[in-house]
Amino acid sequence: MSATKDKKTGKWICQFRYKDSSGQSRKKFRRGFATKKDALSWEREFLLVSRRDPMMPFSSFTEIYLQDMAHRLRASTVQGKRYIIREKILPYFGNLPISRIRPCDVRSWEAALLRDAKANGAPYSPTYLKTIYNQLNAIFNYAVKYYELRENPCRKAGSIGSCQAGEMQFWTLDEFRQFLCALPAGTPTTLAFQVLYFTGMRVGELLALTRADFDPAARTIRINKSCQRSRKGDVVTPPKTARSIRTVSVPIFLAELLKRYTAALPPGDDVLLFPFHKYALTKLLEHTCSQLSLKRIRLHDLRHSHASLLIELGFPPLLIAERLGHEKVETTMNVYSHLYPGKQQEVAERLEILLSPQKLDQAERPFPHSPKNGCKTEATE
Repeated sequence: MSATKDKKTGKWICQFRYKDSSGQSRKKFRRGFATKKDALSWEREFLLVSRRDPMMPFSSFTEIYLQDMAHRLRASTVQGKRYIIREKILPYFGNLPISRIRPCDVRSWEAALLRDAKANGAPYSPTYLKTIYNQLNAIFNYAVKYYELRENPCRKAGSIGSCQAGEMQFWTLDEFRQFLCALPAGTPTTLAFQVLYFTGMRVGELLALTRADFDPAARTIRINKSCQRSRKGDVVTPPKTARSIRTVSVPIFLAELLKRYTAALPPGDDVLLFPFHKYALTKLLEHTCSQLSLKRIRLHDLRHSHASLLIELGFPPLLIAERLGHEKVETTMNVYSHLYPGKQQEVAERLEILLSPQKLDQAERPFPHSPKNGCKTEATE
């Protein structure tokens, strides 16, 4: 019998033999169960997982999924997945066998999400709902592809949320100047905000910068890594995409600020320029916005602010894509296309200026379909 009672402690012990994925016979032992039922339940779940049986509990399968993803995705991405699974998915599906989850169960879960609200009482945004749904859909797709699950119940249930975000938040240069004037001069956090606004780099890329990445002579910053900072330590990874590895030129005033700042740092090329947590920037951003009654934006929106500034200055999408480290120029256009319609009138005005010396009196010039040009009209037929 696999479950026996420990006479000394009164607890139950579970021990049994099983075959691993290579066919080798192995022994499994665990003690400390309060009841025999708990011991046998643990054995049953362990065997389902070891055989990769789709009858295993959904919670056990998500651990298999996350362990696989940890080898293929950036640490910050896996961390985000783990949070969504733990907080938004497992409370509903955790104890259900993955093969027993039906489309109606997914629909009920979606309805619960649509009823839920954030801590401030506001409903979840359409893009966040879509992110949560996409994560559940990805888990089922993984089970179908690699663990012989018959079908993905999300396909019949349908999705919730939207891929398209609402109106993008960003600061104009005047708004950023107003924010900057409220910050203490000459501090690392103030400089960090300036680097974010005037380079458009991601926050993780900012936190990974070292002295060696800044070239004061060329006035450039080399971006070739990203940092996820937590209490457990720093996790430094390559940037988000291959195109994210780039060299960004900075204006003279920012290069001078960085030059003075790096000169005061401890020696060493690998010294971090901004060795603090991103939440220090987030809290300062929120606090200052509240004090100034300034439009509230996220830390990542400083990247959008930089892109909108470049668009306003007339730079083409290809250059903006290179500066932001987008994999494709289509990404830039998809994200910032709503900022370009205002340029249509400017295009028309510039064409007008370009052609103005060659204008002809349209009242005297014949139209292409005029009989004078040999084209038939109703009157001549």
